[in-house]
Amino acid sequence: MSEGGAHGGTPHLANWVALLAHAVGAETPLGRWLLRYEDLVFAALIVGGLCFIAWFASRRTREVPRGWQNAVETLVEGLNGFVEGVMGPHGRHYAPFIGTLFIYILSMNLAGLLIPGFKSPTANLNTTAGLALCVFVYMQYTAIRSFGFKGYIAHMMGFPKDPLMFVIGLLILVIHLVGELVKPASLAMRLAFNITGEDTFLAVAVGFGPLGLLLQLMAMALGLILSIAQALVFSTLSAVFLSMVLPHEEEHSVSPSASTH
Repeated sequence: MSEGGAHGGTPHLANWVALLAHAVGAETPLGRWLLRYEDLVFAALIVGGLCFIAWFASRRTREVPRGWQNAVETLVEGLNGFVEGVMGPHGRHYAPFIGTLFIYILSMNLAGLLIPGFKSPTANLNTTAGLALCVFVYMQYTAIRSFGFKGYIAHMMGFPKDPLMFVIGLLILVIHLVGELVKPASLAMRLAFNITGEDTFLAVAVGFGPLGLLLQLMAMALGLILSIAQALVFSTLSAVFLSMVLPHEEEHSVSPSASTH
């Protein structure tokens, strides 16, 4: 079943939180809360589900992994290799953050497709903006921890060595600051708009009923591809942006991996 959205009548699939809100009364305090925070409810449920899987897979670890433990360890090793491929050997230090982003975003993307009555929280710009803000804060924290605050400012200015280069460095600093703000905005909008388009296409296909079965299958297949691709894009760009704020060899700085061991 599909229904129109609150803004411009954009079609979307009905979900159980919205149905519950209308059942208790959309104008009641509980109904208004459910409608306002439905994406947060689904995001929290997905966090709970991922935590349960992690607990279940690690509760009885074996030297020779089997079942869920084997699946989770394979996933972790794959994510470690993926992040190292993007960031280099020191990427393993940042793999927990990037890997968690990928798993969480992928789970939210797929929830609206594979779980009846669920909605993809990543179709909401507020959700993706929160994720992008986490990336932004972690980037700045990592950079300041690596360079120190003054060193980070010097890094952003290109390490000027004379008065003329200092003036040019100030201009470069402004450009860098604007760029640092644009990065999370681009991450958030790209993910939200792509997942919204995917959900809208699926809702339109469902609206055709049995006659639109082929269109629904096409929408599902496209949705699966887009869900995986967008999780990869968000995670890859986050890793690239993170590597850009780390010290390079020519800057004669101690690498983060060396300073954390």
